[in-house]
Amino acid sequence: MASTTGRGRAEDLLARVPLVDGHNDLPWALRDLAAAGEFGEKSTAGDPASCVSTVDLTVHQPLLQTDLVRAREGRLGIQFWSVWVPCRLAGDAAVTAVLEQVELVHALAARYPDHLRVATTADEAERAFRDGRTASLIGAEGGHGINGSLGVLRALRRLGVRYLTLTHNENTPWADSATDVPAHGGLTDFGREVVREMNRVGMVVDLSHVAPTTMRDALDVTTRPVLFSHSSCRAVADHPRNVPDDVLERLRGNGGVCMVTFVPHFLSQPYAEWDARLKEAMDAAGENHNDLDARHRFVDAWRDGGPTPRVTMDDVIAHVEHAREVAGVDHIGLGGDYDGTRSLPEGLEDVSHYPDLIGALLDRGWSEGDCAKLAGLNALRVLRDND
Repeated sequence: MASTTGRGRAEDLLARVPLVDGHNDLPWALRDLAAAGEFGEKSTAGDPASCVSTVDLTVHQPLLQTDLVRAREGRLGIQFWSVWVPCRLAGDAAVTAVLEQVELVHALAARYPDHLRVATTADEAERAFRDGRTASLIGAEGGHGINGSLGVLRALRRLGVRYLTLTHNENTPWADSATDVPAHGGLTDFGREVVREMNRVGMVVDLSHVAPTTMRDALDVTTRPVLFSHSSCRAVADHPRNVPDDVLERLRGNGGVCMVTFVPHFLSQPYAEWDARLKEAMDAAGENHNDLDARHRFVDAWRDGGPTPRVTMDDVIAHVEHAREVAGVDHIGLGGDYDGTRSLPEGLEDVSHYPDLIGALLDRGWSEGDCAKLAGLNALRVLRDND
């Protein structure tokens, strides 16, 4: 935890340099909670305007990790909002859900123009930050959302989507996921074509969630810098979602950025081992560990796993410092995954805590220049290099 002086210095820094977060799942969280009637009257899940109108984000929302009050407290300057859809949605249903999520982000910005402004370029994002708004960029999570169509990919780019995560928890027909049984050995020929087309139209290649073979194949193909929008380091916590050191090293030559995430499963070796036991138990019970809803239901009834291991901000710092050592300070960032995970590290429970993390690094002797790169300058460079 940052000292009072460290937090204050961090707030001053983040007033000048935008805090860029690589991944926040508020759009889907709003969709789910509003459709369930958790904010009062039930909304229609597929109607973005209905989802947005059911909740007032200008006041504290205890069911969420993100609201506009805590975003201000956390000095959140630029946010990539995830337009994720679960892998159980496939084909045209996945495309429809992605489009609905894109519209939901636009509906949020329209409802809260004093807080949010949609941006599609680095210049627009910086302008919004200077105007006191959180610049709202869009990232599509999961290549299944394009339904094997380069036309859909191009359409999403025209709608302002700035990155595509090549897979989610399961393989696509053209790319292997980190958490599925390998099917392609990385990217297929069509997968390489997807990467080349993303380069051509200026959509950032996001390598979170993909298998190491897919990471390496994508780095072989891409001519532009990549992002890991929300991933941590395999050498610190041996979870398949994390990035191996040889891939981190390649970011130096590519110009890309690994945005360290706050998801406990990926931060702590004891927690990664607990999650591996959970997967074994779910496999034995015929349940799908990759399905987040199924996982939550199973965990709520699971009595054999013991308590989840404690995870703190220090675990996040361990990943940030390892990534700095291996990839270099020009290739690190932050991707919290707020509202995409049930639990978070102590000290980083919601979006108000970014200055605590930056302050803790300043207390540890990080320079303000290096903290500025981590906070947002590196990610902005990747975005600009893909503009």
